[in-house]
Amino acid sequence: MSYLVAVPEALASAAGTVAEIGSAVRAASTAAAHPTTTVLAAAADEVSTQIAALFEQHAQSYQAISAQAATFHEQFLQALNAAGSSYASAEAANAAPLQTAEHTVLDVINAPTRALLGRPLVGNGTDGSSPGQAGGAGGLLIGNGGNGAAGATGQAGGAGGSAGLLGRGGNGGTGGAGAVGGNGGNGGLLFGSGGTGGTGGTGAAGGIGGNALLFGNGGAGGVGGNAAAAVNGGHAGAGGDGGAAGLWGNGGSGGAGGHGLAGADGVNPGSNGASAGAGTAGASQTVSDGQSDTRAFGADGQRGGTGGTGWAGGTGGQGGNASATNTDPVGAYVRADGGQGGAGGTAGTGGAGGTGGAGGNATAVSSNTTSHSNSITATAGNGGNGAAGGSDGGSGGTGGAGGNATTSTWQYDNNTAYGGNGGKGGDGGIGTTGGTGGSGGAGGNGGRGGLLFGDGGNGGAGGTGGTGGHGAIGGTGGNGGNGGTSNSVDAGDGGDAGRGGTGGTGGTGGTGGAGGNGGAGGLLSGHGGTGGAGGSAGDGGTGGIGGTGGHGGNSGGTGGVAGASADGGDGGDGGAAGTAGSAGSGGTGGVLGSAGSGGALGGAGSSGSQGGNGAHG
Repeated sequence: MSYLVAVPEALASAAGTVAEIGSAVRAASTAAAHPTTTVLAAAADEVSTQIAALFEQHAQSYQAISAQAATFHEQFLQALNAAGSSYASAEAANAAPLQTAEHTVLDVINAPTRALLGRPLVGNGTDGSSPGQAGGAGGLLIGNGGNGAAGATGQAGGAGGSAGLLGRGGNGGTGGAGAVGGNGGNGGLLFGSGGTGGTGGTGAAGGIGGNALLFGNGGAGGVGGNAAAAVNGGHAGAGGDGGAAGLWGNGGSGGAGGHGLAGADGVNPGSNGASAGAGTAGASQTVSDGQSDTRAFGADGQRGGTGGTGWAGGTGGQGGNASATNTDPVGAYVRADGGQGGAGGTAGTGGAGGTGGAGGNATAVSSNTTSHSNSITATAGNGGNGAAGGSDGGSGGTGGAGGNATTSTWQYDNNTAYGGNGGKGGDGGIGTTGGTGGSGGAGGNGGRGGLLFGDGGNGGAGGTGGTGGHGAIGGTGGNGGNGGTSNSVDAGDGGDAGRGGTGGTGGTGGTGGAGGNGGAGGLLSGHGGTGGAGGSAGDGGTGGIGGTGGHGGNSGGTGGVAGASADGGDGGDGGAAGTAGSAGSGGTGGVLGSAGSGGALGGAGSSGSQGGNGAHG
């Protein structure tokens, strides 16, 4: 009896190839039909005409044969497709009972052990199906452990199932956010490697690799989860340790550590709306007499109060007003000096500098209408200077306005009125420093090699440190105070503006994670594992932009000069690079092996770039 072996897939492929050949032949016959069936005679003589007719007759015969061949080709193609379909149907019909029989036999074999021990005798363990569920154990005789399921938020990944006598342990499931990865399952009692540990959830450690029990390699440790804000304090997860080998085999490699969190950008807190108390105003003085010398002096205002955290400094006290009036009809010396405005109070952290107090007004008047010997002078007080903005981006305080000066307007009097100058605006405060980048997670340690033979596992690499945050913008410079008015030609000058604050310094980069140590080699023969490389240091953050300069104050009028606007602040310095992670140590070797080499030191990070300068006021 002869046997025929047919592969349905091969028949289907052959049918496709035959169809392509038929298409190519038909295309060639069609292209040749016109040129060969309409041959022109080379000349008008009888011989040439007969030769052309002979070629046309042969071409027509070829076209007839080609049509018959195309019909046969189509029939052959249909038969080939039908044969392939028949074989495929027969194969499916024959396979179904065999598959059913296989499952039936396995169910019968596994029924006693499932009833007694909850695991099959032959077959793989089931994978975990619900969040965090462990994988099922493999068959007692032959079978791999099932894989653990991933955990939900805050739930550890499921552990991998262990193998029986022969088989590989299942892999651990990935941990949910903030939870560790599942441990890998152990390999078979006789032969089989341990399963790989699951990846750690956000900010959590990776799972430990499964152990090999007699012959086989330890499973690799899971990778640590990367850091994230508000999860496990923003820390990166460490890599899981590699599993140990049993009697003969290599230890598993440690998992890599997670990457550190980027530092938060510096944010200027701003003022909370509160302000310290205003400085006490200077006492005013009014003098009116008939003496030959009449003088009045306003007292200076006091500095504004110091603000607490987030508070603006208090406004400086206003200078006292001075009013001197002489009633002597013959002649007199009359003088009035307004008090100086108090300086703005010191700002708290993040608060605006206090506004300078206004200068006191000065008024000098004489009742003399007959003599030209009067000397009448009114000098108004200058505005107080605005205070500098608090650190962390506080804006500078506005300079106080200069006081107004007024004297008698009688044409023969020697009158001079000096308007007060505006106070200088306070400089903006330095911007907030960017946050420091988070440290990378440590790499897992390599697993121990077999007790007799086997190399130790390599240590896992440390995670990269996070980048430092950007520095915040510097505070805006305060505007200069306006100059005071005068009824003569000596109005007060406007105050100069405050300079913009320096941008905040960029944050320092995070420290790289330490590399894991290599595992020890077998006692008799085995090399120690190589230590893991340290994680690279995080880059420093970019410095903040300098604050905008303030605007100069307006002059009080004729004779006064407007204050100068100020430059923007300097850009903040870039943050320093973090520290590179330390390298892992190599594992010890066996009697016939050598110790493992240490890992490489982590790479150096880069310093952050300087921020741009602020705009001119």
